[in-house]
Amino acid sequence: MSGEREYKTSSGIPVKPLYGPEDRPAEWESALGLPGQYPYARGVYPTMYRGRTWTMRQYAGFGSARQTNERFRFLLGEGQTGLSVAFDLPTQMGFDSDHPRARGEVGRVGVAISTIDDMAELLDALPLDRVSTSMTINATAPILLALYLAVAEARGIPRRNLGGTVQNDLLKEYVSRGTYIYPPSSSLRLTTDLFAFCGAEMPRWNTISISGYHMREAGATAAQELAFTLANGLVYVAAAVERGLAVDEFAPRISFFFNGHSQLFEEVAKFRAARKLWAELMRERFAPRDSRSCMLRFHVQTAGSTLTAQQAENNTVRTAIQALAAILGGAQSLHTNAFDEALSLPTATSARLALRTQQILALESGVADTVDPLAGSYFVESLTRSLEGAARAYLERIEAQGGMLAAIESGWVQRQIHDAAYQYQLDVEAGRVKVVGVNVHTEDEPSPQNIFQTDPAVERDREARLHAFRAQRDAGAVEASLTALGRAAEGNQNLMPRIVDAVNARATLGEISDRLRIVFGEYEPARTF
Repeated sequence: MSGEREYKTSSGIPVKPLYGPEDRPAEWESALGLPGQYPYARGVYPTMYRGRTWTMRQYAGFGSARQTNERFRFLLGEGQTGLSVAFDLPTQMGFDSDHPRARGEVGRVGVAISTIDDMAELLDALPLDRVSTSMTINATAPILLALYLAVAEARGIPRRNLGGTVQNDLLKEYVSRGTYIYPPSSSLRLTTDLFAFCGAEMPRWNTISISGYHMREAGATAAQELAFTLANGLVYVAAAVERGLAVDEFAPRISFFFNGHSQLFEEVAKFRAARKLWAELMRERFAPRDSRSCMLRFHVQTAGSTLTAQQAENNTVRTAIQALAAILGGAQSLHTNAFDEALSLPTATSARLALRTQQILALESGVADTVDPLAGSYFVESLTRSLEGAARAYLERIEAQGGMLAAIESGWVQRQIHDAAYQYQLDVEAGRVKVVGVNVHTEDEPSPQNIFQTDPAVERDREARLHAFRAQRDAGAVEASLTALGRAAEGNQNLMPRIVDAVNARATLGEISDRLRIVFGEYEPARTF
């Protein structure tokens, strides 16, 4: 009737008052398959969480390597089952902590890592042969991986026994985050170098975590997150195949990283659609023989962009809903945000509560007791079909522009996300979207006092440590390793062995990045509006 509220998902999909058999075509059930079977819409493993609970991988990193190591030990002691490292902006951008452009940012939004000694301190006493480690790092991913394996080997742990993930997803940096260094072609070379190196040397390592998370944080809808993430994935697969790698050599070690947002059923449908669509795209375009090459395995982090500074304790509830969506959607690993992250880095207390949220869901809620508990839901399956259709429509528009690289370089992808973010903000300001504590059920409240503070002394200490590190090494060996790296970059050799040699020669992250800057140059983005 006139004036009735319009119900839609974040992607603009209309929501009906009631769903029934007419919303589930007869062919749909067979199109989904069974859990552990192509196209994996119902889960990538037959037993899912009855066989193994998702990895509880809380993202952490701040200040010095020692401080972050202490936080890791604390979280492992509280029951965390995987490590996830956040690096500060200088480390992400290829600058040592004493570089002029690093000032004011050292250790602020992650841990500062410049040297092999820093990495050794970060990993001190951690069981690297038993706990998998995820590193959210992109432009400098080959360097951080080289540091990680050098430290592990110095401790007697063979590189073949190391399990974990590097994000290594540069395309989304050009779209939504901005922590790129080199032009896209050079970045893709480094990405595929890492694919080839790990395929031969580190078979348990996930060589990329293709991320929709940051695009969603920038304002993308669920349908855009789904489409743009898979489009980036297709670019990486095509680049590796063009490089001469057989698809089954690397595709089973590809993983994905999605955002867990607040619209519970749309998020569950998004994850189901992602698995189905990726499996079909891989079969259609690359014809792999290994069924694992079609599997979409993924990590979820709850949505930082939904956290509010107002009534921050409400964020605990938001995070629980988002985590539930990830679990019902079949995630392989999960990070739950702390309630105070709209104000600062999390305190130890809030980080523990975030971990306890996962543990309560796993042990008390019953959601992990059966495989695919929402199977047969008319509403969820209707949303799954709608999101798959919306994503395929975006993929067709991308192909019409010459592919994802062209769509990124022209700024088209960025404009789609900017427009969605702008519309969402208009809807919040007009009250069409309700945010508790922000535009509804608001309260006057004092500014919180108990928030995490980074120690400004960390930056001064880092400068002193780097000075001492450089003074105590063999400068000739460092320069020889960097010269060899530069020559390899000018040709077409795989750069990972040269980067491993450089970190073992005690070259710093900034020195390795700078040598590659000389060869590759730095990326200058096009104006998108």
